[in-house]
Amino acid sequence: MRTRLLLISHPATAAQRKGMFPDDDPLDARAAEDAAAFRASNGPLLDAGLALSSPAACALDTAKALGLAAHAVPALADADYGRWRGRRLLELADEEPDALAAWTRDPSAAPHGGESFDALTLRIGGWLDALEHRGNVIAVTHASVIRAALMRVLQAPLATFTRVEIPPLAVVELRRDERGWTWWPAPHRPA
Repeated sequence: MRTRLLLISHPATAAQRKGMFPDDDPLDARAAEDAAAFRASNGPLLDAGLALSSPAACALDTAKALGLAAHAVPALADADYGRWRGRRLLELADEEPDALAAWTRDPSAAPHGGESFDALTLRIGGWLDALEHRGNVIAVTHASVIRAALMRVLQAPLATFTRVEIPPLAVVELRRDERGWTWWPAPHRPA
């Protein structure tokens, strides 16, 4: 059996809209409305044999808003931002400009005491390797996790990690067959 994996990024949280690193924030009313609108226009896309989610509140709230009975999977958790959790990016740019620059340029850097892009990509790669012969799977997760999955599947240099934009409620489709994982254009989303 082949595996078709739809990775869906959660809607922007209030903290993200304020330019803050996440700190296990739930969806606010605006994000919940965005998820409900996504569900209304993408209902058939959300049919899967297995629904998974990051254990973060925003991802679990998104899965629920999408009508998915998702199982929380620790491997789908957002990157660990260490001491930067809940902090504004602009504050960090003033207080730790060199550390922030290193983190955005060097995939092995983790000056915040959390997880580097290298470590995140290894974690997600291990999860992808273990996910086989599952049919249709939907995973609600974070932009960083989806970037890591794409880096792994495309075997792209990790230095390009920060050059991949994953917007809120983006859908990335990956498929696994006897050749391994491949990236597919996102399924059609009605306007």
